[in-house]
Amino acid sequence: MGYKVVVAGATGNVGREMLNILAERQFPVDEIAVLASRRSLGTEVSFGDKTLKTKDIEGFDFTGWDMALFAIGSDATKQYAPIAAKAGCVVIDNSSLYRYDPDVPLIVPEVNADAITGYGKKNIIANPNCSTAQMVVALKPLHDRARIKRVVVSTYQSVSGAGKEGMDELWEQTKAIYNPTKDVPPSKFQKQIAFNVIPQIDVFMDSGDTKEEWKMVAETKKIMDAKVKVTATCVRVPVFVGHSESINIEFEDFLDEDEARDILREAPGVLVIDKREPGGYVTPIDCVGDFATFVSRIRQDTTIENGLNLWCVSDNLRKGAALNAVQIAELLGSRVLKKG
Repeated sequence: MGYKVVVAGATGNVGREMLNILAERQFPVDEIAVLASRRSLGTEVSFGDKTLKTKDIEGFDFTGWDMALFAIGSDATKQYAPIAAKAGCVVIDNSSLYRYDPDVPLIVPEVNADAITGYGKKNIIANPNCSTAQMVVALKPLHDRARIKRVVVSTYQSVSGAGKEGMDELWEQTKAIYNPTKDVPPSKFQKQIAFNVIPQIDVFMDSGDTKEEWKMVAETKKIMDAKVKVTATCVRVPVFVGHSESINIEFEDFLDEDEARDILREAPGVLVIDKREPGGYVTPIDCVGDFATFVSRIRQDTTIENGLNLWCVSDNLRKGAALNAVQIAELLGSRVLKKG
């Protein structure tokens, strides 16, 4: 016996990936509904070997549905998630709306699976920010061994993190570079993204940090350990898919780079590719379409007593969004609903 599953926002990048991953991982689905806004009503999307037509989320009756994977942004989630939850359908939300709500668990299954037990307070589970998700998958096994004191992370985030509009803008601006008669001014991003990097993701806060940087700090503390100090610099780069992170870690106890490499090789969701030779590391283009969080360039930081550096790469549409949501659904099914 399987589950009755809703995917809301099924026509977007993340919604389509959710459907792909549900099919790829053979999630036990008895019935599936794909929802979108009224302007996308009737748009066809793929689910395995099936083609489904989207229904209007407005007025959809969530009664009798087991779980709903939301990829519709904070504004729409604020309107429809409480309706679904009240109807008894567990919402797994990819927006930032509920991530910092103390009554809503924020889950990365490889890191804090036990937090699933808290879902019942609001019948909602939050999916973390894409840059946070891959980082904590790499950090948690090391934290368990040597206790992390401080993390300094710089991100190199792809334009797909800004949705289809971000990908289109990079494509159009790149073409315009070779066509001097065509001008594509910034629209989705603050400055030209083609052949450039932009040290701003989301809005600036009073502290001088951007909201994306604040998210990485707050979410790491909620998911992994409130005592860990985190400072982040988040940068948008002209890459279509795949987020990269340069991570500097300070531990309470000494951790040798070889032991760290062995620990990460055994860690769930992590794939280590770390050869000290040209090309012996993973780049964003290598990780597209893969489920893993890749770790490379593991080495001691000799400037502090107990330090390590590493390079972390993942497909942000997968582990950073859709895959993590499906893994939460699997966790919900195996530990709570127990139908599949």
